Amino acid sequence: MSILLVYGLYGIALGLLLFIAFLFVAKATASLTDKRRLQLDFLDTESDKMVPFPSIHSAHTLDLTIVIPAYNESKRLPVFLDVLFPYLDGVDYSYEIIVVDDGSKDTTTEVVHSYSKKYGSNVIRCMKLPANKGKGGAVRQGVLSARGKEILFADADGATDINDLGKVRKSLHDLLNKSNTKYGIAVGSRAHLQDEAVANRSFLRNILMYGFHMFVFIVGGISNIKDTQCGFKLFSRSAAQAIFPQMNIERWAFDVEIFVIANILGIRATEVAVNWEEIDGSKIVPIYSWLEMAKDLLMIRTRYMIGAWSVNQRLKAE
Repeated sequence: MSILLVYGLYGIALGLLLFIAFLFVAKATASLTDKRRLQLDFLDTESDKMVPFPSIHSAHTLDLTIVIPAYNESKRLPVFLDVLFPYLDGVDYSYEIIVVDDGSKDTTTEVVHSYSKKYGSNVIRCMKLPANKGKGGAVRQGVLSARGKEILFADADGATDINDLGKVRKSLHDLLNKSNTKYGIAVGSRAHLQDEAVANRSFLRNILMYGFHMFVFIVGGISNIKDTQCGFKLFSRSAAQAIFPQMNIERWAFDVEIFVIANILGIRATEVAVNWEEIDGSKIVPIYSWLEMAKDLLMIRTRYMIGAWSVNQRLKAE
């Protein structure tokens, strides 16, 4: 037996052992995510007392909830809110804003409370998480306490033009009416901007974008959505009720798991072109964030494949 053949057999054996070890780790650590809805309070500006957030499983009492995850956003958040409120002043539907402070070390909570005192806690509320959970975990907790018939999550930097909310809502309504269903997602997309200077993305962000999209397609198995990572997604309440309680990923790749669960449940998504501009202060850390997202994508694929994670089929959209 030649030395090359021996080394080849050793390599195959080592590869199999590493693969088995990876499956074991994926299985053993699958239940580490706490999927419970946290029992959190918000500052009620009328009584000046802390009051429990409601549950998404209750009936809706508003037309729209906007969930904004925020980690150390005391500088960028006011800029976005000062654009958001004038826009919302001109709409003809009821709404609320939930800013989820994801364990910030700055004055993010105090900033939100100042807006609550100005506009009222029925309009804007701060959900303060006891510790940093990651963007996915923050969005999930906010959605699970939403009062809206429709639920949007939007990034705190306001990178997506809020004036595009109208056409995103229309796209969701068209999807629900055409499919005669209560389950649907309208996804803000920057795919149309990839070849235009208006996108204004940095070189590093472009590398991250193209590499991640390819990885999402190959490993995540998501082919029906071109831009999974745009922080501007609108859900019908029924879709949010079906998807978010079942989510496991709490950091950057949580968007991909949304579509994995949606596909399993037969929940349709429509992609809507939005105007987007990169804002300074991104929390993405080059290399580290890429590796973390790649790891999470592998875990999503592996854990659903081996049955470590599963989806409640009783919530399947009709």
